[in-house]
Amino acid sequence: MGRPIDDDDRRRVRELHAAGKSRNDIARAIKRSPSTVSKIAAAFEPPLTFDRAAEVAAATAVRTADLADRRAALALALHNDAERLRAQLWQPTVYGEFAGKDGKWQQVHLDQPRFADQRQIIGATATAIQQSLRLAPVEGGEGSEQVRSMLGALGDALTQAAGDPDPGEAADGG
Repeated sequence: MGRPIDDDDRRRVRELHAAGKSRNDIARAIKRSPSTVSKIAAAFEPPLTFDRAAEVAAATAVRTADLADRRAALALALHNDAERLRAQLWQPTVYGEFAGKDGKWQQVHLDQPRFADQRQIIGATATAIQQSLRLAPVEGGEGSEQVRSMLGALGDALTQAAGDPDPGEAADGG
């Protein structure tokens, strides 16, 4: 049998409870079991409770809002990435590689990326758009469902186009 509950235990439970400590924190502080702390708390008039549902709900709401803000920021960044990727489709580009028996570095300047690279850029653009829409779906307003459907179809089409083999690629070696 454990040591009896004394007035010092009762006083400490009341003080620590008033300070907002949890039942388990109080138990550790007074070196008693959580069930003993519950017994002491129940003996007060009115009984002390350890119901923290309101605090948990408030913390959950704050965390949910924080995550929503972070998702919106990431969705915006992904849209910006998609725009930058798409702009690369028509920009001059430089390809370089080590070639020849001496392994000499060679470069070629092109007016725009090769078709296979353009296809990969489109695929990456589509992925960025799709992921941004998953993080922050199009909301509200008239026709929002139509816009969402159109953007989803566009993303699917770009992804499919990026995965289709290029018939001319096999003939010219890449």
